[in-house]
Amino acid sequence: MKRENKEQIVGDVAEITGRAGGLFFTDFTGLTVEQMTELRREFRKSGVQYRVVKNTLIRKALEKLGGFDSVISKKLVGPTGVAFAFDDPIAPARIIQKFADKSQKLKLKICVIEKEVFDGSRLKEIASMPGRKELMASIAGSVQAPLAGVPQVLYAVLRDLVSVIGEIEKKKAA
Repeated sequence: MKRENKEQIVGDVAEITGRAGGLFFTDFTGLTVEQMTELRREFRKSGVQYRVVKNTLIRKALEKLGGFDSVISKKLVGPTGVAFAFDDPIAPARIIQKFADKSQKLKLKICVIEKEVFDGSRLKEIASMPGRKELMASIAGSVQAPLAGVPQVLYAVLRDLVSVIGEIEKKKAA
């Protein structure tokens, strides 16, 4: 590979890494072409970009950006594919977990979510975390719940008021 091509790849990876909210470094040893195609398809559906890049080029891209722990460099051994998450930084973890359970060949080496480094052994924990959409739905539900209760409270007050007025009317009639 020519030097210009390597510099281009390093620049591309650094640019994508700077925009990504989540980076997932995987070991895809033993995957067939069909399995790799299926994995890429799943990533694309979730808006995740997946690239296979030489470890030395990934290291140079991370050094170019700065702020990444040396622990990541130590994990970059053997074949490495990188999943770049933009909208939902947890989405790749779910896909990798599902695919790893299915094929037993895909492994997470290490990941970075919002500038925090996690070891690959914590994949199940990370995959079970709620994504951005789930968190937003939860927040919206929390905000809406008290508002939904207001009409019920007002109705109960009116119902009790009508009941009291009815009882007063009965007493006056008697």
